[in-house]
Parts: sequence; C-alpha cells; structure tokens
Amino acid sequence: MQKAVPGICGGTGKGWGANMPQKNELVTLDIIDMAHDGNGVGRLDGMAVFVPASAVGDRLCVRIVKVNRTHCYGRIEQILRPSPDRIEPDCPVSRRCGGCVFRHISYEAELRCKQAFVQQNLRRIGKLELAAEPIEPSPVTDGYRNKAQYPVRMQKGGLCAGFFAPRTHEVIDCHTCKLQPPVFGELLEAVLSYMHTYHVSAYDESLGAGLIRHVYLRRGHRSGQIMVCLVVNGTHLPNENALVDLLLSRCGEIVSILLNVNERNTNVIIGEHSRVLYGKPAISDVLCGVRFELSAQSFYQVNSPGAELLYGVAAEFAALTGTETLLDLYCGAGTIGLSLAHLCRQVIGVEVVPQAVENAVANAARNGIKNARFFCADAGQAAARLAREGVRPDVIVLDPPRKGCAPEVLDAVAAMAPRRVVMVSCDSATMARDCAALAAAGYSPRRCRPVDMFPRTAHVEAVAVLSRLKSD
Repeated sequence: MQKAVPGICGGTGKGWGANMPQKNELVTLDIIDMAHDGNGVGRLDGMAVFVPASAVGDRLCVRIVKVNRTHCYGRIEQILRPSPDRIEPDCPVSRRCGGCVFRHISYEAELRCKQAFVQQNLRRIGKLELAAEPIEPSPVTDGYRNKAQYPVRMQKGGLCAGFFAPRTHEVIDCHTCKLQPPVFGELLEAVLSYMHTYHVSAYDESLGAGLIRHVYLRRGHRSGQIMVCLVVNGTHLPNENALVDLLLSRCGEIVSILLNVNERNTNVIIGEHSRVLYGKPAISDVLCGVRFELSAQSFYQVNSPGAELLYGVAAEFAALTGTETLLDLYCGAGTIGLSLAHLCRQVIGVEVVPQAVENAVANAARNGIKNARFFCADAGQAAARLAREGVRPDVIVLDPPRKGCAPEVLDAVAAMAPRRVVMVSCDSATMARDCAALAAAGYSPRRCRPVDMFPRTAHVEAVAVLSRLKSD
C-alpha cells in the first residue's frame, strides 16, 4: 500500500469559483463517496472528481487527467492520509487489468459500497421508498470463478495471455488471476508451452490472421470436471494429439478438450461450432441439488456457491407452498426454475433462445423432474399461449440480462396478474427502473436484498419481490 507522505499539492480543492480545474494540475482531494464503477469520488468546489483505486476516507494528492464540463478524472500521485479501509493489494496487475476495482480495500468496506449502490438505485432511479436488506456476502472471495476466457495475442515480441485492459484490446499478461482457481493458470501455461513448441501463431485482430484467439476454461464447482476449449481462427491445430497429451499430463480432472471454430471478424468470443479433441462435448456440475450439462455455449453462473445463495434468496422471496404455478421468464437452461421445482406444483419456463430451451428440457429429464415444462417464446407470446391454455401463474420469476426487461415484457407480466413477481438482477439500476414500472402497474415492491456474486469487482446482484395490490 502507498504510504502517507508530506503533501506536494498546492490546491486544496476549495475556492475554484468560476475557474475550472486544468489538466495535469495537482490538487489535494478528500474521497467522500464511491461511484458504481468502483472509482472514488471527491469534489472540487462542487465538481465531482473520479479517482480510480481510491477509498472513502483517503486524503490524496491527485493529478487531474481529464476535464469535462460537469466532472473530471484524476490519478493518485500520493496518499497524504490513507483511509482506514485500505489494504495492501495482493495482485500486481489489478490496477492495469481493471477487473478487481476493490482489491485495495477490505471486503467489509466493499460490501458497504455495494449495499449503498443498490440502495441508491432504488431511491434515485426507481423513486422507491424501500430499504435494501443487508447484503449477503459471497461464501468465497478468491478463486470463485468457474469460467475464464483468456485472449491470446503476440505483443512486444512475445506471447501474452490474460485479460483485456479496460476499454482497449491490449492484453494484460496474467496467468494467475486471484479470481480463478489455480488450475486455470496451470492449464493456460500448458497451452502457451504447446504454442511455443510447435510455433502456433496467436490471433492478430488488425490483420484477421493467426490461429489461437482465446483459451476458454470451465470447471464444475461440485464435480471438479474441467473443459479446455481453444477458440481458433481455423478448423485444425498442428499436432493436436501433442496438445491433448500435454493437457492431460498437467491435469487429471479434464473430461473435455474442444476446438471451437471462430473465423469471423467479431468481438464475439465463441463460434457456433466445436470439435471434440478429447472426451465429451460437455462437462457436468450440480447446482442447488440439480445436475446440469455445460457445453461451451451454456450460460451458467460463474460463482457456484454464490449462485446457490442467490437462488436461495429467490426461493425465500417466492414463498412457495407446493400449490403454485411458477413461470420462469428468461429461464435460460432452467437453472432457477429447476432449483425451485420441488417447492411448487408446476414450473413453466420460457426463453427466446431455442438451444437454451433444448438444454432446459434435457436438464429436467436428466434429473427426473416431472413437473417442469419449457417452450420457446417471448413474454407476450408466452402470456397469450398460457391464456389459451387457461393457465395463470401464481408467481413469476424474472432473471433478465443486464439491460433489464423490455416494456412489453413488464406489460405481459402485469397482464398475467400473478400474486408475486420475483426479480433476480445483475444490475440494480435496471432492476429499480423495472420495479418502478411494475409498481405503476399495480405491484408493490416489498423486499430487496443484494447478493455479492462477484467479490472484488464492481458488480453486485440483487433480488426483489413485488406483490399484487388488488386481489381478484
């Protein structure tokens, strides 16, 4: 951790008046708040200054690096008085990588920040007078990710693999990320060793040339099964058997080695077609007592212990008694609905992605779950189909993508008139907006609880439940 040192700043952060701060100017700044992206916030005569890697309670010497009309950005030059929340960062590339924006503060302080983020969104965006319940900490804070996607590039004359720096396609070379299990780093280095030995080229985005684009790894948290998937700009690798032998010699938990073909000029990582080099096309894992098969394309929460906690909160809020019809919109491969099937009379899952629906049907059959069915439709189509069948859901679960629910989805939910709506969200801002829309349609937000699924990053999940105000 940077030590407090005598100040070198002339400015005090006060008395600017009409004079705007200037680029490269040094100022003394007290950090008084935290922005949702993990940047600390100070103020210069009312103007917000966003400072990466700062903490509430810091007094800093800050160099202004960018000035906008309403706010500016700064970089820490010296820590004049450290926040009591500061700890020594334990990752040498966290500042450059940009993933772990909270690695410089204690986990307790991080949880306070995330609690505040959710509460602020409920009040500022949703205009809801609803107190967020205390945040649920993640059961694990390091090594929790069950999936990693490492871009591989040639930089500065050598092979690099790791993570893209924020807002760039520069690869930060990192093989031992604190968020990944240690075996991922070992497997990544095995792939790089194979590339060196057999002179296998890395992908060059500017030219659209080169072979290996990404090393994609999955690991079942409960099963321990590992998938190694190489995303390539081609259809074959040289000496594929040598690669397989090397990987298996490094790790006995590998059950699937795939070659995924992506020859398009795109930022999408995974291509549509994969070829099995060893083992099976998928791995299996158990979540909330349900076994799932995971292909390279399957969606699966990256923090399995955290997901079980998250779905437990959803179950608590759904308050199922065994007699209800549960509608799981945005059901994906059925993870939430299948985890709740034993608590209700029937589960109906709806998803617009056909492959995900096929996965959900197979997952239900694999686990002998007889009271769940799934079909491919959007929310409006699902509402019309259920109305024709005379089916009315008692509880609807929404687990939308980060952008939240489209207005027509919320209209369809309100038209189906369930007793309760449970919303699981990876973005509390869009959750607050959608809860406000449902409130206007006759649903009262009753509870909201944040759940930390992504320790050391700026992301936080939340679960809310709304109840219908008018009864039949």
